[in-house]
Amino acid sequence: MDKVDTPGRAPVPIGEIAEPPFVRLPDPSTLFQLRAERFRDLAVGNELAPFLYFLADLSSCQHRLQDDLPDVDLPTSEDRERARAYGMPPLDRNRFTVDAAFDVTLGRLLQAVSLIEMPDTARTALARVTGADSEARIAMARAVLANEIPVEEFAEHVFVAAALQVHFARLASKLNAKKLVPVGDGVCPSCGGAPVASMVVGWRGAHGARYCMCSLCATQWHYVRIKCTLCSSTKGIAYREIEGGDGTVLAETCESCRGYVKILHQHKKPELDPMADDVASLGLDLLLREDDYWRGGLNLFLLGY
Repeated sequence: MDKVDTPGRAPVPIGEIAEPPFVRLPDPSTLFQLRAERFRDLAVGNELAPFLYFLADLSSCQHRLQDDLPDVDLPTSEDRERARAYGMPPLDRNRFTVDAAFDVTLGRLLQAVSLIEMPDTARTALARVTGADSEARIAMARAVLANEIPVEEFAEHVFVAAALQVHFARLASKLNAKKLVPVGDGVCPSCGGAPVASMVVGWRGAHGARYCMCSLCATQWHYVRIKCTLCSSTKGIAYREIEGGDGTVLAETCESCRGYVKILHQHKKPELDPMADDVASLGLDLLLREDDYWRGGLNLFLLGY
């Protein structure tokens, strides 16, 4: 059985700033290491333990490969200002081209992950990516960014997606948060990516506010609560979790579009990570699938799910 809750808001402590900042940019120097630690914590006693440990090792590789990477090149200031003026993300996924920074990032990732334990199917997929020529790797990267991955190639694209996460987190970290503007509900203001989940945070100055996290660049942007991140409806919103849950990882369901995106109460449990806790709570996805809800959150470690 699952638990269904009516919408509600956690009280904002007296003294906190009522207007939270619109954007919080990622810190690539800590992002992936903290995620790796969360995956390992979640693996203990979990039915998905082998998969979670694999993703922990993959996240550690994402962290370690960053030493002395070539600098990433942001779009020109003129292009960024033009994007701002037209309400567009400054990091244009559709115009992505492989540069020295991404080429080295992907090469290092493939080398690093070759040393970790993984299922045979993943090992075979890794061999296919490693043996692919430059043109094929570029096509894989563009397929990930366009969300147009062939069903039979999900496994190999996970490794390319992991490299893209590092690359775009590094790009996003160099943007000016104060110059980013909303580009649409459920759309990352940095790169135009979809959210993996949202979080009710406990940061000073934003306690009790809800932020979506980009599945690609890890930018977090403020999004009002009790509003569907998929269709923007404020009607028929409910919160569901597996019976016996601690109330920190729920699915925000919408009766208007019959979709859902998970919402994490990070203000109650600061160690929650949208990518890791989304994977570890797949039982909730199975429950909602039985009730004919469709999954709206995008997790690049769950391609094809």
